[in-house]
Amino acid sequence: MVSVVHSVAAQGDFEQFLATLVAGLPAEDAAVLTRAVEYAWQSYGERTLGSGERIWSHALGMAVIIAGLKLDVESRIAAVLFAIPSTEEHGIVRIEEQFGEPAAHLVGGVSRLNKLHPITKGFMAANIEAGEVNPAEMKVQVEVLRKMLLAMVEDIRVVLLRLASRTQTLRYYADNPGDLRMPVARETLELYSPLANRLGVWELKWELEDLSFRFLHPETYRKIAKMLDEKRSEREQFIVEAVARVRQELEAVGVKNPEVYGRPKHIYSIWNKMHKKGVEFSEVYDVRALRIIVNDLKDCYTALGIVHNLWTPIPREFDDYISNPKGNYYRSLHTAVRCPDGRGLEIQIRTQEMHRHAELGVAAHWRYKEGGKRSHEDDYDEKIAWLRQLLTWKDEVADSSDWVAHYKQAALDETIYVITPQGKVVDLPHGATPVDFAYRVHTDLGHRCRGAKVGGQLVPLNTALETGQQVEIITAKVGGPSRDWLNPSLGYIHTKSARTKVRAWFSNLALEETLSEGRALVAKELQRAGQTAANIDELAHKLGFSRADDLYIAAARGDLNQRQFQAVARGGDLPGEALPPDEVVARPSKPVEGNQGILIVGVDKLLTQLARCCKPAPPDDIQGFITRGKGISVHRTDCPNFANLAALHPERVIETGWGTQTTGVFATDIIVDAYDRQGLLRDISEIFTREKLNVIGVNTQSKQGKAHMSFTVEITNLQYLQRTLTLIHEVDGVVGVRRA
Repeated sequence: MVSVVHSVAAQGDFEQFLATLVAGLPAEDAAVLTRAVEYAWQSYGERTLGSGERIWSHALGMAVIIAGLKLDVESRIAAVLFAIPSTEEHGIVRIEEQFGEPAAHLVGGVSRLNKLHPITKGFMAANIEAGEVNPAEMKVQVEVLRKMLLAMVEDIRVVLLRLASRTQTLRYYADNPGDLRMPVARETLELYSPLANRLGVWELKWELEDLSFRFLHPETYRKIAKMLDEKRSEREQFIVEAVARVRQELEAVGVKNPEVYGRPKHIYSIWNKMHKKGVEFSEVYDVRALRIIVNDLKDCYTALGIVHNLWTPIPREFDDYISNPKGNYYRSLHTAVRCPDGRGLEIQIRTQEMHRHAELGVAAHWRYKEGGKRSHEDDYDEKIAWLRQLLTWKDEVADSSDWVAHYKQAALDETIYVITPQGKVVDLPHGATPVDFAYRVHTDLGHRCRGAKVGGQLVPLNTALETGQQVEIITAKVGGPSRDWLNPSLGYIHTKSARTKVRAWFSNLALEETLSEGRALVAKELQRAGQTAANIDELAHKLGFSRADDLYIAAARGDLNQRQFQAVARGGDLPGEALPPDEVVARPSKPVEGNQGILIVGVDKLLTQLARCCKPAPPDDIQGFITRGKGISVHRTDCPNFANLAALHPERVIETGWGTQTTGVFATDIIVDAYDRQGLLRDISEIFTREKLNVIGVNTQSKQGKAHMSFTVEITNLQYLQRTLTLIHEVDGVVGVRRA
């Protein structure tokens, strides 16, 4: 157990205190640590922390806790020198020069976590006090915070140093109440004690919980502490006698090498059980508790029989988690018995394998203790188990570099954790950008995103984010995303959800533009027919459309027969030769240049045409849409217009593909965005000439020093086009090039 030293500054015998710091270290390491203590004393002076505690006292208190955990000399040096980066310029460099790179690396890790702390603490305190976040949401947010703390460090010892620092802060507050004591205690119970529990650092977990509970609920704490102290010596003597008696009985029936020991119950744990079960102190049976660990499954039930023979079982207090494991596969026998003095005794019985699983396997124990439900996070759980195992190996690992190598195998690097300006933590996949972050926070924030600040500095929107960074999105009042964001080669979007939201925005935009264009065309035709007061819904129905919007889309796409429209608009019926609206005109046609090799699944000799809106070319994924009077219109599957048409008339979509002998040339549009300069158009045109591409259309616009160019070129396949796009992107001043 870690020695409880509430105030390092109050220690009169510093030599004895130093002996505690260097306990268990070789003479050479002890000398280096002593030199680090002297260096810290000279650097810190009388400086204090925000809590009011002297940095010097806090550093030595941390070091004592780290020494109690039997960590290596580098960890103890890092504890002593944790505040050097804040007291000295180039402090990390000086630590590396005088005490080595590993110690400097640990101090740097602690420093990064300390910079993060005010942000997360502010978020948690504000929302807990104001009640702005419901309990379920707060629980999720705190869980993300815990994961972020682990993900931010490259060495598990940094997390232990942070836990040691928090423990020392609570020890200081025990003797020096201050305004920050309550929020610090609350944050500890929410964030740090569960983290210590997950990592299996029981020595710190129990103290963190008890001290925090003492500050938050002083009356209840004193009441339970008094009830425990009244019978402490008697209780301890009972446990000693019970352990000896159970061990003797087990050995008498042939159970080999049983482990039997008492489990101390801490004040917070007792209160937690009273609170959850709604019982009084006298009904908490595990104030006195034993754990029995045996080698074989049959020995578990043998031990259970012996226990029930020694003491009277308490009804409804027996749970067989061996025959019926918990959801996290926690297995053990739990029972409570009544002793001759009338008090209860809780007993857990399990095998060595069950005990290892409870302590390390798939992080089962902490999910059970925190009352959480099993989730689909097996990979994360396995990594936590790795960390737990690393901590059990700390006495066996002689070289810290081995420890770091093992830790990196368990590094939680599949996910990054970044922070909003309000202190909320957002988890994103590795490689995510500010655009992904904006869409994760809110879809509208993503649409209006125009820039980003990371750590207060402006960065490009395709910058890959890292764990622990604070991200602020710069927005426009109105507007939408850029089409460049959908270009994979530019790296603006990494997550599928953000890409889907951007595509949906442009699909909706295309639909609105199509509807607007269609309304204008219909209004023009009505004006020509002298029927501006006509009922559009009735007109659409007569023409075979279910609603007016379908009529507008058909008009915009050129699928509306003007002669039919004029006849119906004047109050007549469809012309005699007109076909029912859902009938497809299918007549033989000779293949035309550019359409050769298009296959319509299940149909032969249908008139086909390549859609002008998306200009498909091999090997684009394509689909056909049955038009009224113009055969099959062939679109790219990612065409927004096709998506709108397919949504309105899914029955008119027909499977389409390229044949094995596709020939001819295909028109495609290339969009270039660049900073305008003299000779820009010439340089791009030279590339088309060198690549032997026929340019059949050019449209250029220049405004405020920026050029937007659109080229329509003829190609035989898209693989050939990619080389051209790459060459254009290398032209001086070009910032983006894409196929439209």
